[in-house]
Amino acid sequence: MGAVRILFLADTHLGFDLPQRPRIERRRRGHDFFANFERALDAALDHDVDLVVHGGDLFYRSRIPASLVHRAFEPLKQVADAGLPVYLVPGNHERSEIPYPLLAIHPQIHIFDRATTCLATVRGVTVALAGFPYCRSEVRQKFPELLQSTGWQDVHADVNLLCVHHCFEGATVGPANYTFRHASDVVRVSDIPTRFSAVLTGHVHRHQVLTKDLRGRRLATPVLYPGSVERTSFAEKDEAKGYVLLECEGDNTTGGSLKKWEFCHLPARPMMVVALTAAGMSRVALESRLKRAISEASADAVLQLRIHGQLTDGARAAVTAANLRAIAPSTMNVEVRLMDEMPSRR
Repeated sequence: MGAVRILFLADTHLGFDLPQRPRIERRRRGHDFFANFERALDAALDHDVDLVVHGGDLFYRSRIPASLVHRAFEPLKQVADAGLPVYLVPGNHERSEIPYPLLAIHPQIHIFDRATTCLATVRGVTVALAGFPYCRSEVRQKFPELLQSTGWQDVHADVNLLCVHHCFEGATVGPANYTFRHASDVVRVSDIPTRFSAVLTGHVHRHQVLTKDLRGRRLATPVLYPGSVERTSFAEKDEAKGYVLLECEGDNTTGGSLKKWEFCHLPARPMMVVALTAAGMSRVALESRLKRAISEASADAVLQLRIHGQLTDGARAAVTAANLRAIAPSTMNVEVRLMDEMPSRR
């Protein structure tokens, strides 16, 4: 039986740092997110893929203008117009539903706005995509019932895929490689039926493929995270960003199998953190130190300056947003964190 090729992306967070009416002129990170979103979808047209899955958090929040929804669905509709079905999971940032859903209507765009199973036939292979929107509480307990409510058991297909937006046991995040284990918002991998070829999920921003459980035993069904298309925080500054191309082989007796996958890089902005000690510095001295840090960074960087020590009244003028815009190149994003003035966490 033939194979099915899928382009899988997630966590595009469109609209982040992209105000409709900006009060000041500066580089906005929102354009980076849109650019990589569009690059990934261009790849769906350039490569020999059969369908596209978006694993959730298309947008950065739920309350957004209709114009942003329209802009986001334009490239998705171009993919759909080319004959490629598109499947989209509403994530937690959308609060489990796509805003202005009428703007998303297209015969080839399918949104998991409720627990359901969609069918597609490509290359003579029947593909069943089961999914449901982000579950906002106790998904660990509710997952088996949610999965059953998709009706996937009643659909006979050559390839079964599960499309969600959740944390699964064993997924890792952050510089310290925090591992999701047994919390109420973490799905048990043992609850994934073996008849699924793969789980395609967003929510975790690091690309990873889970092939073993927490005890190191092989999973019958791999769990794939494409990660976010851009770096959303400094916790992700060393992570590669991109999308995943995967290939599933059909088998109507087993529900198919994941044969291979490939992570495809997108040009994420470099993120840098520079720590400075500025206690007692004059404005001139601190500004000189800031200029040096900025000059040593990539001109395209997202730069965070972590300043330690109590600033003099004069030195504070050096770290205002207006002054940083004046001394940094327009291609750079710069933010300052006054480390000794931040509220402590207990």
